[in-house]
Amino acid sequence: MITVTVLTKNCQETLVATLASLQKFPEVIVYDSGSTDLTLEVAEKFPNVKIIHGKFIGFGPTHNAASSHATYDWILSIDSDEILTPELADEILSLSLNSKYLYQIDRHNYYNGKWIRWCGGWYPDPVIRLYDRKSTRFTDDAVHEKIIATNLKVIPLSFPMTHIPYRSIEDFLTKMQSYSTLFSEQHRGKKSSSLGKAIFHGSFAFLKSYLLKRGILGGKEGLIISLYNGHTAFYKYLKLSKLGTKK
Repeated sequence: MITVTVLTKNCQETLVATLASLQKFPEVIVYDSGSTDLTLEVAEKFPNVKIIHGKFIGFGPTHNAASSHATYDWILSIDSDEILTPELADEILSLSLNSKYLYQIDRHNYYNGKWIRWCGGWYPDPVIRLYDRKSTRFTDDAVHEKIIATNLKVIPLSFPMTHIPYRSIEDFLTKMQSYSTLFSEQHRGKKSSSLGKAIFHGSFAFLKSYLLKRGILGGKEGLIISLYNGHTAFYKYLKLSKLGTKK
């Protein structure tokens, strides 16, 4: 048996499709860190959902906190803007699960109605999401967290899931603010930074996304995403430079 965990905060626009794609699973833990919109009302409409209220303590630790409330040891971690295809849901539920394995899903990222097959971090985008909590857990990283794969074999699944992380320009700005702050706090005292480093990292991130990762082939969407990647990298290191230098 598998428990699905979903971290939520003010995600009413995306959560319906996410939870609808999880209806075949016996238990879905919605771990909410203070929604003030209709997120909880949406979650309450699904009979397999159990709502847990808790603090957001960084993505990795919060994922682990959510999994601690699961009835079953096998955890499928899904974001509130991700949607399992019916084929993927059936594939997961038909697996003969092995605690020595981790299961990897190919994530298809969409923006403005298009599957983005360019740009750094957008394609390809395989993510490990199904694991036995007795064997492993998420790292304690506040951002860019991942499931620890030490001494475990990664098994790729056949079918993808859909991810729609940005529905508006406001979404880009909100996530840039959030992720850059989490990054700077996570690396405070561990990395040094300066205005020059911020400019370098921002410029490199844009060029990598737009040229090396072929964002240029993505038209308007590729340019917007590449600029977002560059700006996010710039503000990560600019904020880090304001928090202090490496110890």
